[in-house]
Amino acid sequence: MISSNVNLTELEILALDSDLNVADGHARQELSAGQQRIIDELSTLFQKAALQPIADLERTAHRTFFALLGQHRYPVGANPVLSCYASSVAMEILARSLATKTDAVALVHPTFDNIPDILRGVGLRLVPVEEDPLHLGPAAEAVPEGVGCVFVTTPNNPTGRVLSAERLAEIAEVCRERDVVLTLDTSFRGFDTRAHYDHYAVLEASGCRWAVIEDTGKLWATLDLKVGLLAYSGNIGLPIPKIYSDILLGVSPFILTLVERFAEDAANGGLEDLHAFIAEGRRIVRETLADVPGVSFPDPDSRVSVERVDLGALRCDDIWDELHKRQVYALPCTQFHWAEPSRGDRSLRIALARPHASVRAAAQELRAVLLAAG
Repeated sequence: MISSNVNLTELEILALDSDLNVADGHARQELSAGQQRIIDELSTLFQKAALQPIADLERTAHRTFFALLGQHRYPVGANPVLSCYASSVAMEILARSLATKTDAVALVHPTFDNIPDILRGVGLRLVPVEEDPLHLGPAAEAVPEGVGCVFVTTPNNPTGRVLSAERLAEIAEVCRERDVVLTLDTSFRGFDTRAHYDHYAVLEASGCRWAVIEDTGKLWATLDLKVGLLAYSGNIGLPIPKIYSDILLGVSPFILTLVERFAEDAANGGLEDLHAFIAEGRRIVRETLADVPGVSFPDPDSRVSVERVDLGALRCDDIWDELHKRQVYALPCTQFHWAEPSRGDRSLRIALARPHASVRAAAQELRAVLLAAG
């Protein structure tokens, strides 16, 4: 039985050496032919990183990555995007900055539990914002009174729901009126073209104070050589650069060079191939489990690299234990529901950024466990 004190990352660590690890959302699929050519050039890329000014490498990596995802109005110049070794590092920097100015954050519910853990870890009080009022109805309901920040994951993990440009503009306007910082975690943006509108243009037009966390680590199987990016408005009024300097000098120029090359490959057809790859993994999971009594898929429109499986009357803790005995690792959804864990105790999250053979084998094992339990 999984302890209620265990977080999702701890469960992901358990799975790292398993051939049937469909737990963490990091990219672990095979390299494409184009990506393999990049890896074959690592010696050359290392030399480029060693010889070229770091500021130039960083600007180029940022520009290439942001352009790939339709983000053309990201900050440059006096208010640069900050490079971090992971999106969670960027989140820690932002959380520590927020804690100097506010004691309460409104956070989308459900979402990956390291976000509430990091925010709570710096002493912030959390107010849940459910996805329906976040996406539908009066925008004011998405900005609770008394908070200093609204934190939205879009596309959300694990549900895949995407905040539209129109809805982002509405929420940003309320945040401007109430002087609330609007924060977006867009780590799964690359998987869903509906999230490729220019968020930065919308945020800047609103005049609100804002911050955005980006991530390259979900897209490409680079053995966790990645960057998290922290962008923020010039009027944010938080000590982000100072806290960044408390934690980091910068990131490896070699990783920046690798990000640039992988983003170039993605822009030349690699991103469309990735979308098709994830869609096929999702089809495998749904087809394998389609006739299991009680099983359903609560996120029919999701395009991100994870898939929720509703277990009907079965509890995810029991199913997780049986999968564990078979060396299969998925994530229980209990911890995603950080404000009301019981709402997630009958569903699992399956990672799709894996070789299709691994996804199929894991889904078949899950099918066997579910049929035996039913």
